Amino acid sequence: MSAKPDEPKTILQVLPGLHTGGAERTAIDISQTIVDRGWRSIIASSGGRMVPEVEAHGAVHIQMPVDSKNPLTIWRNAQRLKKLITEKNVDLIHARSRSPAWSCLWAAWAKKIPFVTTYHGAYSQSNAVKAYYNSVMARADVVIANSNWTADLIRSRNPWADGRIQTVYRGTNFEDFNTDTIDAERLAKLRNDWGLKVDDFVVLQLARLTEWKGQRVVIDCAAKIAPHYPQTRFVLAGDPQGREDYVASLKSSVEAHGIAANLSMPGHCDDPAAAMALADVVIVASIDAEAFGRAAVEASAFEKPLIVTDIGAVVETVLCPPAVDESERTGWKVLAGDADAMAQALQALLDMDDAERQRVGRNARNYVVANFSLERMCRETLGIYEKLLDTA
Repeated sequence: MSAKPDEPKTILQVLPGLHTGGAERTAIDISQTIVDRGWRSIIASSGGRMVPEVEAHGAVHIQMPVDSKNPLTIWRNAQRLKKLITEKNVDLIHARSRSPAWSCLWAAWAKKIPFVTTYHGAYSQSNAVKAYYNSVMARADVVIANSNWTADLIRSRNPWADGRIQTVYRGTNFEDFNTDTIDAERLAKLRNDWGLKVDDFVVLQLARLTEWKGQRVVIDCAAKIAPHYPQTRFVLAGDPQGREDYVASLKSSVEAHGIAANLSMPGHCDDPAAAMALADVVIVASIDAEAFGRAAVEASAFEKPLIVTDIGAVVETVLCPPAVDESERTGWKVLAGDADAMAQALQALLDMDDAERQRVGRNARNYVVANFSLERMCRETLGIYEKLLDTA
């Protein structure tokens, strides 16, 4: 069943679908790396618009209903995966979500091949049933956490898995996040769409409009800053995804503060890279912990100073005193939900001269390129595969 040591290995990744999102992008990036390594890559999912991208780099996509949470379907998927492992001579299986992970676990046990999981999110856990359902992600031979914060969360919930947890930060392709890739026309279009002037100081929050992303805190911060720094423009760009009541309440708050001239909510942004390139500072204001700080990493890649809330994994993407010297600062960390602290950090940034702000931005890019690159993520993941296959 397993490939001989001198033969190319076959790696099977399984996830619910290939529509859009971090897990999907990571799976495709790893698949490309597997193919580049000279191995065979298979992805099993329920399908989606990203399937052609999988097939374009020489991987194989197998469609099956692994997005289902129906226990009977999960069991049947295990049988389908066992058959697939035999037919395609699969050497290792890697699950990226909970319901397909149960199918993968049973198939891997039956076929005696290595099993890997990746924790892409925090996964709510409110009762014993949910805890057991989530625990499948910690039952692999190697459990990949996408941040140290996520690794600590896994350990706290599944202490018996401690020795098998390994942090591999989600990787970003920094060739796509570079000011040199954004032409003036894109910036001018976005500035026009958002009603910004060339000399505006742009404070950007790029996140879907939902309570836990902290838009209310940013609005309260803007109310403290706008009277003293009238050229500051706050842009809260993001898709409301049907939360019209929430959007209406945010607009009411803007009106009540009298800052409509200083703050806009343009809705969904089709060009997030240009948005970050246009901004002078990026805010990540989440009031609930996130498993990884993608927005912070991408903003840093554009040499933008950051203000982030001191919660979840995003704190791992920003350097500031007292952990580092002031000369190494990449941004500011503030207490989640604290508009006063956010305003103080922003004021410190506004009071800097251009050279100081540029230094912070350069530090930010240097830090994320060294620690959160796509190349590093792929190298470390392939290293996990190779070690497991060598000892299988």
